[in-house]
Amino acid sequence: MNRLRVLLVDDEPLALRRLSTLFADIDDVDIVGTAATGREAEAQIAALGPDLVMLDISMPQKSGLRVAADLAGEERPEIVFVTAFEQYAPDAFEVEAADYLLKPVRFDRLRQAVERARRRRAMRDAADRLAAMPQPDAPAREEAIWVQVSRGRIRLPIEHIEWIEAAKDYVMLHTATRSYIHRISMTALEQLLDPEGLTRVHRSAFIRLGLVTGVQRLGKGLIALEMRDGAVVQVGPSYVKAVLARLGLAREPD
Repeated sequence: MNRLRVLLVDDEPLALRRLSTLFADIDDVDIVGTAATGREAEAQIAALGPDLVMLDISMPQKSGLRVAADLAGEERPEIVFVTAFEQYAPDAFEVEAADYLLKPVRFDRLRQAVERARRRRAMRDAADRLAAMPQPDAPAREEAIWVQVSRGRIRLPIEHIEWIEAAKDYVMLHTATRSYIHRISMTALEQLLDPEGLTRVHRSAFIRLGLVTGVQRLGKGLIALEMRDGAVVQVGPSYVKAVLARLGLAREPD
């Protein structure tokens, strides 16, 4: 697997040091530089050509959102926003960010974001070629959700969605290569989705059970599911029995 060249951008020195420390425990990455302002970030991106930019949103001179929006062309790096403000999430995914992390950054979420960026980069050309090819055996009416992106809307096949989490008035639709933010209620989603594909495991989450790689015991009969992309999704108390049965586990794991 190719190494990722990473640029860290934040106007807080402590935040940069924390990110550097966390990245030290992630394999196949190299920190190639840092920046503390939006203009400096643009200069470093142009000079260093990083594969991934960890980008703060609120910065002097130019915001991270503006920096990302002004990046163009085939050499555009993957962007993961790191911020203390959750309200910018819709704007972040409008500029096609790979992920959106809230401070203080947890190691498991950082690793998940890096792996998603790695897959996006590796799969970008292949995905474009596949999208241009005719699908001979595709059904006439493929189930999909129209989601907003920076240049309009795209038709996202439901079969590409690995798991879903609620985000206030929105939901996050997580695929292998990126996440999409979409305005819909969890109740409306439950009516739309085939439970054999995406199963509701919590009032705030749906998952594709075939992508579960592990089950964590939380005590008092509660469990959490480890997903293929590294996410850990807690199962609601009223869903535990049905989820364990669907996974072929007769009882709560030891």
